[in-house]
Amino acid sequence: MSVRHTGVTTDPVIVRDDEQTACGVREVLDRIGDKWTVLVINELAHGVRRFRRLQRDVPGISQRMLTLTLRRLERDGLVVRTVYPTVPARVEYALTPTGRSLTFVLEAVADWAAEHRHTVIESRARWDSGTGAPGPGAETQGRA
Repeated sequence: MSVRHTGVTTDPVIVRDDEQTACGVREVLDRIGDKWTVLVINELAHGVRRFRRLQRDVPGISQRMLTLTLRRLERDGLVVRTVYPTVPARVEYALTPTGRSLTFVLEAVADWAAEHRHTVIESRARWDSGTGAPGPGAETQGRA
């Protein structure tokens, strides 16, 4: 290997102070990158929702998965759960300020996905057909 290929040519994207910081970042990214989390936050971005409405409006989510997702989001401080003392009890879910700040990031990712979905679909089709040739705008490096 030549000398120019042995050194680091760019700065790292994420600078880690220590392993604990890296682990904490990874845990947060795991939470916000979860499919159900993204869909639930997207729905709550439209306003306060009750459990059944969330279940109806998040396609494919089971009652158990919605319960787990909401509990995790509440634990992480992204969602607040309000219980009203009525019979039967009325429970509503809303985004916290931290949760609302995440909607801007998710919107940017959704915009990127909408803009590049055709390129991704075409690239997948080429890959699946065995040609594997990169499409327009794709990296020119080969498969690993």
